[in-house]
Amino acid sequence: ALKGQNKTQGNWGEWQLEVLLEKAGLERGTHYLAQNTFRDDEGAAKRPDFIIQLPGERHLILDAKVSLTAFERFFNETDPAQREQHLRAHVQSLRAHVDNLSNTNYQMLRQLNAPDYLLLFIPLENALSLATQADPQLFADALDRNVVLVTSGSLLATLRTVGYLWRQEKQTR
Repeated sequence: ALKGQNKTQGNWGEWQLEVLLEKAGLERGTHYLAQNTFRDDEGAAKRPDFIIQLPGERHLILDAKVSLTAFERFFNETDPAQREQHLRAHVQSLRAHVDNLSNTNYQMLRQLNAPDYLLLFIPLENALSLATQADPQLFADALDRNVVLVTSGSLLATLRTVGYLWRQEKQTR
């Protein structure tokens, strides 16, 4: 998947994300929706990767737009100057994903009751770790754009909490 085209990498990231959702005990169609299309106030189609449904008709928006081409090139490069160039490209790729996701304004969709922020899933912990080491401001800049960068570990804890909320809701009913 790392050596594939951006579409292949995106599909792999979405698959990784769906596996995490299922491992957290969430069910597709009940606790989360995948690739649903919504319309904004101007009629433009918006299609987040995943909508996590919470009790009380609330939602979390989760996206897996990740290109790891520069990350893969960084690790396979032996020339230090080229490695540095690939590292900068990797950081820039993540920043571009943050900007693109922030500009989608998914959280403004009337059909969803979501907080002001979106979750951007990065399927490789090392990819985010390397980027934040190279650019310590990356995480804070993403937060300023209402995007929270998450990896498998941090997201799984959040998803387990969502699963707990659903169990509590079921018991209450």
